[in-house]
Amino acid sequence: MKRSWNRLWFLVVLLPGLLFLVVKCTGRRTETGKRTEPVHLIWYQIGTVQQDGKIVEEQVNDYISEKIGVTVEIIPVNWSDYNTKMRSIISTGAHWDLAFSSSWANDYLEIAQKGALLPLDDLLGEYGTGLLSGIDERFWEAATIDGKIYGVPSQKELGSMPMWVFTKEYVEKYDIPFEELHTLEDLEPWLALIAEKEPEVVPLYLTREFSAPTYMDKITDPVGIEYGDGTLTVRNVFETERMQSTLRTMRRYFEAGYINSDAAVARDDRRVKRFVTKGDGQPYAETVWSSALGYEVVTSPIMETQITTASARGALTVISKDCPHPEAAVEFLNLVNTDLYLRNLLNYGLENVHYTKVPVPEEEIAEASGKKYIYDCKVRLSEESGYAVPYYVQGGLFSTWVPETDPADKWDAFEKYNRESEEAPTFGFDFDAGRVSGQLFHFRMVLDEYGPALYTGSVDPEVYIPMLNEKLYGCGMQDVIDEMQRQIDAWDRLRKRP
Repeated sequence: MKRSWNRLWFLVVLLPGLLFLVVKCTGRRTETGKRTEPVHLIWYQIGTVQQDGKIVEEQVNDYISEKIGVTVEIIPVNWSDYNTKMRSIISTGAHWDLAFSSSWANDYLEIAQKGALLPLDDLLGEYGTGLLSGIDERFWEAATIDGKIYGVPSQKELGSMPMWVFTKEYVEKYDIPFEELHTLEDLEPWLALIAEKEPEVVPLYLTREFSAPTYMDKITDPVGIEYGDGTLTVRNVFETERMQSTLRTMRRYFEAGYINSDAAVARDDRRVKRFVTKGDGQPYAETVWSSALGYEVVTSPIMETQITTASARGALTVISKDCPHPEAAVEFLNLVNTDLYLRNLLNYGLENVHYTKVPVPEEEIAEASGKKYIYDCKVRLSEESGYAVPYYVQGGLFSTWVPETDPADKWDAFEKYNRESEEAPTFGFDFDAGRVSGQLFHFRMVLDEYGPALYTGSVDPEVYIPMLNEKLYGCGMQDVIDEMQRQIDAWDRLRKRP
C-alpha cells in the first residue's frame, strides 16, 4: 500500500511538469486558448537588409506574441544571393520555418517537387480560413502542385503585363502619342526623333537583365507555348518568327545608336537620362516607377495581359516540411494577410518614424464609394527612412494602405485587372523536369552567354541565333521539347475529360 501511494504521489508531482514540457515543446495552447510559451519562427525573405529591420521586428513580436503566442525572426537575404542561400539551406537541412518562394526566386515548383515543403491543405482549412476566403482562387490553383497546396500566395497582380516606360518630360515636349505605342516597331519614329533632338538622352535604355518582348509562355527558358496557340505546340523561342523578327529589330536599333552601347553588361543606373525602357507592369505602375526614379513616367502595355502559371506564382510564402510548429506558422500567415495593423507594420515600418498617415482627399472617397479595398488613410514615406521592404514578399497587397501618390481605389483596380485578365492556354500546367534536368542546367549557361548580347541588339542575330541554337541542340534541346510535349499532351487530355 505504501509503495502504491508513493507511486501515485510521484505521478501527481511529476505529471504537471511533463505536461508543461509537452506544451512548451509543441507550442500547444492552454485551456484559455493561449500558448504558454511563444512559438518562435524563422522567416527567410528576399531583399536588402534594412537598417531598422530589427526595430520593426521587435514591434511585430510585441504584437503577435500577445495576439497568437508567436514570435518571428526575419532574415533578409540580398536579391543576388537569395537563390544560392536557400538552395544551401534546403540541401543541408539547416533549420528554417518560413521562406519567400516564387517562379523566379527559390523556385516554388522545384522545391515542392524535391519534397522540401509542407502540404498546407488541411492546415489552411483549420488555421487559414481568412487566407482561403480572401485570395483569388486562381492564385490557389497556381499554388497547387500534384493536387496539394505548398505555399500561401501574396495577392497582387495575377498576370504578366510588360510595359514601355516613357519619361514624361520628353513625351510632353514632343507631343508623343505614347498610349498608341505597343510593339517594339511602334517605337521607331520616336526613337529617331529623340536621337536627333536630345543627344544627351538614351532613346531606348537597356541593361543586361533586359528580355526582349516575348509572345510566349516560356515554361522553362527558352522552351514553351506561344500565346494564342490552341494546338499547344512546344517550341524553342529562338526558332519562332516573332522572336527572330524582334531580335532583328533590336539589332537595327542598336546599330542606329538608339540603344546604349553598354546594354549587354550594364546595370540599371538611374542617373542615365532615357526616353523609354521596358518594365514588368501592373495597374498604376507609373506611380511606383516615378517615385523610384525621381521623375514622372507614363506607360503603355506592350501586349495583352496573360495569366500563366509562372505569373500567378510571382510571390508565395512556403513552410518547411520540418517546421516543428506548422499550425502556428499557418496561423501567423493568416494574421499577416488579414490583420490591417500587422500587415502595414511589416510593410511600412513604424508610424511617425518610417511613415506618416495622411487623409484621403474627400473627392477620392466620394469616387470610391462602394468599393471594397478603401481605407481611411494613405501613407507618406519618410525621405530618410531606414526601412523599405519589397511589399509583395511578406504578404498580399490588398490589406495595405496605399502611398499618397496612388489613388485610394488602387487595390480595387488590381482586383478588376485580375478579374478581367485572360488565362494563357498553358495556365495550370507544371513541367516535371526530372528526366531532362541535366539539359536544362546546360541551357542556363548557354543563355547566360548569348542572351544579354542578343536581346539588347549588341550582336547580329543572323550570325548568333544559329550559333545559339547549335549549342542548345547540342545540350539536348530536342529532348526537352519532346518531353515537354509529351507531358503537356497528357495534361491537355486529362483536363478535357468529361
